[in-house]
Formats: sequence, C-alpha cells, structure tokens
Amino acid sequence: MQILQFDNGDKMPMLGLGTWKAAPKATYRAVKEAIRLGYRHIDCALIYGNEAEVGQALAESFEAGIVTRKEMWITGKLWNNAHAPADVAPGLKKTLADLQLDYLDLYLIHWPVALKNSVLYAGSGADLIALSDLPLEKTWAAMETLADEGLCRHIGVSNFSISKLKGLMESARHRPEMNQVELHPYLQQVEMLAFCRENGIHLTAYAPLGSGDRPAGLKTPGEPVLLEDPVIAAIAEKQKATPAQVLIRWAIERGTAVIPKSVRSERQKENLASTGVVLTEEDMQAISKMDRKRRYVSGVFWTIPGSPYTLENLWDE
Repeated sequence: MQILQFDNGDKMPMLGLGTWKAAPKATYRAVKEAIRLGYRHIDCALIYGNEAEVGQALAESFEAGIVTRKEMWITGKLWNNAHAPADVAPGLKKTLADLQLDYLDLYLIHWPVALKNSVLYAGSGADLIALSDLPLEKTWAAMETLADEGLCRHIGVSNFSISKLKGLMESARHRPEMNQVELHPYLQQVEMLAFCRENGIHLTAYAPLGSGDRPAGLKTPGEPVLLEDPVIAAIAEKQKATPAQVLIRWAIERGTAVIPKSVRSERQKENLASTGVVLTEEDMQAISKMDRKRRYVSGVFWTIPGSPYTLENLWDE
C-alpha cells in the first residue's frame, strides 16, 4: 500500500474506505470486512450519522487482534455547527466517544461554512453565519489547540479553496496538513494540486468515482456519468481493469489519497486491487484531457435564500 508521509513521520495509507452515504448497519459490516481485507484507513465524519457503528467495528477488530490501533488511520471532520471556538473541542470529543478512540489521526474542518450551533442543516438563511462574523481563523486556532493536546495527531480542512488555504496559513501556528476535496477526471483541480505540493499540504480525493449514489437532490438532469466515460472504459479494457480501478489508480498516481465508499465485500476487494493497476503515461495524458471543471457536489445547498454564501464566495472561482 502506498502512503502519504507527514512531517513527523506518520504514514497515511493512500487508499482508504469512505463512509459517506453508508447506512449505519451497513457501515458496521463494511468497516469490519474492510479491515479484514487489509484496509487500514477509514474516513469518517460526524454528519454521516454512522460513527458509532464505525466505532463498534473498530473496537471489535482491535479486541479480536485483527489489527491494532496504531495500524489504523482514522480521519474525522468537524461539522459546520461547531465552528465557534468553544464548540470545537466538544465536537471532536463527541466523535471520539462514538468511535471509541482516544485520538484521531486526522481531524478536518468539514466545510468553510458556519451554522448556528442549534442546527445540523440549514433550513433557512438565518441558520447560517457569515465568515465575517465567525472567521475560519478562529475555528482553526481551536483546532490547533486540539492538536497541541494530542486529541488529534494532524489537522486539516475539507472543501477549501486556494484562497481560503492562504488565509488560514497567514495566521496559523500549524499549517493545514490536508485538504479533502472533490477530485476526479472531470474535476482535476490542477491549480489546487500544484499549490498544495508547493506548500506541503496533502490532498485527499472524495467522490473519486463520480458519487453516482449520492442523494437525488444533489443530482442534475442528464449529468455525465464518470464510470461510463468512454476514455476510462477504453483504458480499463486495455489494462484488464475495471473503470473504478482506473479512477482510483489515477488519483494515487497524482500523489493524492483517495477514499471510495463501498459496503460490498467484492467491491472493496476490487477497489483494494486497484493498487496493482498500471497506468501508462499515455493513459495519464488521455485522462488529463477529460477535465470539465464539473462538480458533483457543488455546494449549492449552502446558497439558500438569505444565505451569506454563494457558489462564487464558497469556491472563490
């Protein structure tokens, strides 16, 4: 398994198991099976609603001697309603309790969007707090304290633009060590990849297969299906691989971590086997021409009437 190495020597497996959109009972079985198959990186978030089931699977796997805590890499995410400095530590402690862990390997600010503490999702613009009123830098300072206290070994962000990363870095004691973003051949984020390489920030690709199973409300009519793209299909046939394996291998070849979600054992095995797929320079060049700047998770749900957030100020594009 290829790894990303952090400044302190910690090693994160580049291929992990995503848990977004996985139902709680299915998540428990999926995590246990993934660990049995050899996965050592599990990506979680409080808002996914299944961290308790991940925790149960981890605890049982540790107790059975299948794996040790030190062999696992566990990522969690701070939800938007806990951006106020006083709410950051309780947010992490809730996740730790559900996961039955003493620390996380990586903790991320889930979105550069702030919600009132009393709500999980924005029902109206009044539920959202402008970043001018609750700056990301204040949330980040509280994240740094968590790292200082050893509750998480590394800290980072998710869904942050280059501009927002620069803003954090201007005042940060600890630079963000990870940015988890939507990343696939239709959204290659070449500038983001270059910026993060230059500044010692790792990238994790979410929705690497195009997130075809995301909620219907996040889909648009006639949207392109990444797994059915003819370029990917042709490369898969040539390399005797599946389209999913080609997409996962492409992400790893670019030096990014990748977290495809699957609750099925056979699909987990298939995804794990992508580490043995070989993509040629010709293959990589063909995929590089597929970029459409196409987001499957656009963030439009943060732009409801009365919201201080727009797609322009969310992505700074």
